Amino acid sequence: MKTAVFVDGQHGTTGLQIESRLHARDDIERIEIQENRRKDPQARRECLNRADVVFLCLPDDAAREAVSFIDNDKTRVIDASTAHRTANGWVYGFPELDGGQRERIHTAARVAVPGCHATGFNAAVHPLRAGEIIGSDYPLVAQSISGYSGAGKKMIAQYEDTRKDDPVLKSPRLYALGLHHKHLPEMKVINHLDKPPLFTPMVGPYRQGMLVLLPLRTELMKKKLDAAAIHSYYEQYYRNDPFIQVMPFDDTSSFDMGYFGADGANGTNRLDLFIFGHDEEVLVVSRLDNLGKGASGAAMQCFNLMMWMDETTGLM
Repeated sequence: MKTAVFVDGQHGTTGLQIESRLHARDDIERIEIQENRRKDPQARRECLNRADVVFLCLPDDAAREAVSFIDNDKTRVIDASTAHRTANGWVYGFPELDGGQRERIHTAARVAVPGCHATGFNAAVHPLRAGEIIGSDYPLVAQSISGYSGAGKKMIAQYEDTRKDDPVLKSPRLYALGLHHKHLPEMKVINHLDKPPLFTPMVGPYRQGMLVLLPLRTELMKKKLDAAAIHSYYEQYYRNDPFIQVMPFDDTSSFDMGYFGADGANGTNRLDLFIFGHDEEVLVVSRLDNLGKGASGAAMQCFNLMMWMDETTGLM
């Protein structure tokens, strides 16, 4: 029996990626809304309530509205927006979080897919918090750079069409300098931090691929581990996770003349974790595809788990 699936917001960047992944599967019955009724609340309500699983690829307010339209106990929801990532009754859609997260997703009626920046941050920070290597009060600082596709259709159009020859777009650009990025609440809550990290994101002049950087000082840790010991700890923590790959310690052999690009995991649902450093300083770097493990790939991984399938189905 096929699973009936509706993608609400199928024309957005993440929606298009999910639609593409669904098209490649023969175990899905896709519910489609007529183009001229795409913004009709009644038409959306009908589609939402017919579905076994709904993917929400919408702005936050529209995602909350969509959930309010569901009036049955059958329809399960995977929300790719920011709206429900720290909400009561929602399971956070990062299966690798800890040993029990897959089971929580298996049985969940409501799953919130993590933000792309938060995914890279969580992969680095949560193991350290779980092992009490850093305390809840550690003064975390993080930085990221992502391809422009992470900002959606409007920015994609700027880089590829309306402003493609603008010299302003030829260099990386910082944003969210008010230090209130929308992923900060989940970074704080999911990792049980006293305060959110000081986080500075950048958008790069390329389409997709992301690096999230987490620098650490060993003298501020609860457990005084050097960089090599932290690398060994990550290897053990993620040993059974098919989509998180802990790379060889302090290894730059695959880099381009010593330079580390952001696109090495593109086209995959993989997150590569790199650890560099020495006795006093550690740098942890998460590399992922902001449209893969940072968005549509993560949503499909959660879908597989909710349907009690192998979580790698359609993602390897």
